[in-house]
Amino acid sequence: MSLLVVPVILSKARAKSAIKHWLRLTGALAVEKIGGVGQNSRQIRSKIVDNRPQARPKEDDGREPVFLLPGSVAILVLLMVVIFAAYEFALDADGKLNLLIWLGFLPVRLVDAASLPGGMLPLLWTPVTHAFLHGSWAHVLLNVAWLAIFATPVARRYGGVVMVAMFLVSSVAGALFYAVLQLNDIHILIGASGGVAGLTGAAMRFIFEPAQAVRNPGTGEVTLYAPKLAGMGEMWSNVRTRTFTFFWLGINLAIPVYDYFVAASPSQIAWQAHIGGFLFGLILPSLAERMLRRR
Repeated sequence: MSLLVVPVILSKARAKSAIKHWLRLTGALAVEKIGGVGQNSRQIRSKIVDNRPQARPKEDDGREPVFLLPGSVAILVLLMVVIFAAYEFALDADGKLNLLIWLGFLPVRLVDAASLPGGMLPLLWTPVTHAFLHGSWAHVLLNVAWLAIFATPVARRYGGVVMVAMFLVSSVAGALFYAVLQLNDIHILIGASGGVAGLTGAAMRFIFEPAQAVRNPGTGEVTLYAPKLAGMGEMWSNVRTRTFTFFWLGINLAIPVYDYFVAASPSQIAWQAHIGGFLFGLILPSLAERMLRRR
């Protein structure tokens, strides 16, 4: 089916008669009056749903598609699952260790590179590649679920290329923030959570903002636009944004407290990378919109 918007300026009675005649000629299904202006005449704007037979009818049974993720998000999710499946089933223990050493992020390379294979060279790629490696099925599935939730609004607002760029630079920011706080750590940082945290921070700038409604002064028609991008100050004045942000930061800051006072041994959760990615993600929408406006 196709939608046609036809503006007509006639008297009220003649407009109705003309529209009915047009419908009889075309076999259209329905007319919706949107609004009008004037004293002796009325402007009628009509939405026509064409019901004429088509050469190749479009199948539409009213059902929603099974997958509603943007293509870029679906590809990113699939890529992470496939990489972990290959890691899990195609490599032996030595192969897994070598892969982690060469593609995982090791902060200790910054201070003692000579003791590790490759020296400092892997620092050129591991701040990015570590985001595509995971330690277990639970790890990868939790990250891709979180990715699907927060990458989707970012991709729909800015497009897939910008969303992926935000994910990658947030992964780098998370790794660097982790390195600053864990410089001598010999643990290998892996996982997409730093990049996902960045997308979460980016989404906080607009997902809880109301849609922008603009009324046409001539027709009275209201058009809804995407939510505006909240400034950093405005973001904190929104109750839902503020609540979610404090809740998210609180959970991550509770991890080291729990490790210090309760846990028998430190957890394997890189909360530093989460916070670094999230904080960096907060500034990315401003940069993205400035860049897109220049085009």
